[in-house]
Amino acid sequence: MNAPLDLEARAHSEHAQELRLWLRLLTCSQLIEKRVRAGLREQFDTTLPRFDLMAQLERHPEGLKMKELSHRLMVTGGNVTGITDQLVAEGLVERLGVDGDRRAFRVRLTGHGHAAFAAMATQHEQWIVDAFEGLALRDLDQLHRLLGKVKQHQLDINARLDPDPIE
Repeated sequence: MNAPLDLEARAHSEHAQELRLWLRLLTCSQLIEKRVRAGLREQFDTTLPRFDLMAQLERHPEGLKMKELSHRLMVTGGNVTGITDQLVAEGLVERLGVDGDRRAFRVRLTGHGHAAFAAMATQHEQWIVDAFEGLALRDLDQLHRLLGKVKQHQLDINARLDPDPIE
């Protein structure tokens, strides 16, 4: 049986090692995400964007304005509105008015939403643990440390390129 083509298959030995590493990271990320998406769909009849929205709300019990959710999820306001409408209809989130602004509202998890998200988050964590079970603890620590260096280097580059980012 042939292995499916992935991003990493595009790289050849003549490409820079950094490019081959980048493609491997993307491929690993996509493979793990594919497993998570399938699991959310099969076990919870939900999607990754819905899970991600609920995860943001779990971190902010007071709720978030729609614009804040859109920014945090890096999607359009329309996407957030559509997902929120579904979750409100299912009783997982609720909309609350914002004092001093009749046009705005906050969204927060309901009690039912907290319980549903807790079950999903526990299983999500297990899928991620399973994805890395082939690595020894020492390897996990080393990979985490090395990726931390890559992250910091990129943050430094980004700060030089855009010293005053708009948040």
